Amino acid sequence: MINVVGLEPRIEHYECMVDLLGRAGLLEEAEELIQNMPIQPDDFIWKALLGACKVHRNIEMGKCIAEILMDLAPRDSGSYVALSNMYASFGNWEAVSNVRMLMKDMDIRKDPGGSWIELDGVLHEFLVEDKSHFRAGEIHSMLEEIFNKLRLQGYKPNTTQVLLNIDEEEKQSALHYHSEKIAVAFGLISTAPQSPLQIVKNLRICEDCHSSIKLISKIYKRKIIVWDRKRFHHFEHGLCSCNDYW
Repeated sequence: MINVVGLEPRIEHYECMVDLLGRAGLLEEAEELIQNMPIQPDDFIWKALLGACKVHRNIEMGKCIAEILMDLAPRDSGSYVALSNMYASFGNWEAVSNVRMLMKDMDIRKDPGGSWIELDGVLHEFLVEDKSHFRAGEIHSMLEEIFNKLRLQGYKPNTTQVLLNIDEEEKQSALHYHSEKIAVAFGLISTAPQSPLQIVKNLRICEDCHSSIKLISKIYKRKIIVWDRKRFHHFEHGLCSCNDYW
């Protein structure tokens, strides 16, 4: 980069490289890049590698990186939650309990997942399994219709995304009522057919919601835009603009 275009790499460039290496499964190479950086690595770089450890199920490296993050930003819930989720994906519920107990002792709280949709100048907020909206009954009916149509399209809930020690049926139920699905259902019953929906979510959209909303865009012939904490997702005709890479 220096020799070709004469630019000194900034920390953002290193973050991109770590993210690319991590997504490709080259975790050791990504860690080596961080260790040899001429710039002090920040928490964003370590979080990128921690996320890759979860995807590629490298619990040992993930634990080490989580500890680095806890030293860098001890009040940030992200590293604790990521480590807890990694343990949960391996079914190590005792380790999950230990991390959650540590968070409780330090009074560190996870931000609840929420989604927002604005209609006619009014902002509507939904949380997981939210039943507080004044149209909750209609939303629930629409969700049931959506899930029935999804099943006809071959949809199967991705319960690996539910990192809780509960049975399979409870996991499927938990997936059905994620906040973005509730927001989509509300948008479908509140807007004209084929009109676009725009939704904002404060966390990264999960894989099950992502695959579901792709199918919903196809079934209901809607363009659905979801802005999560990672990027914009433009769902249309059963596809997403991110090409399932986020």
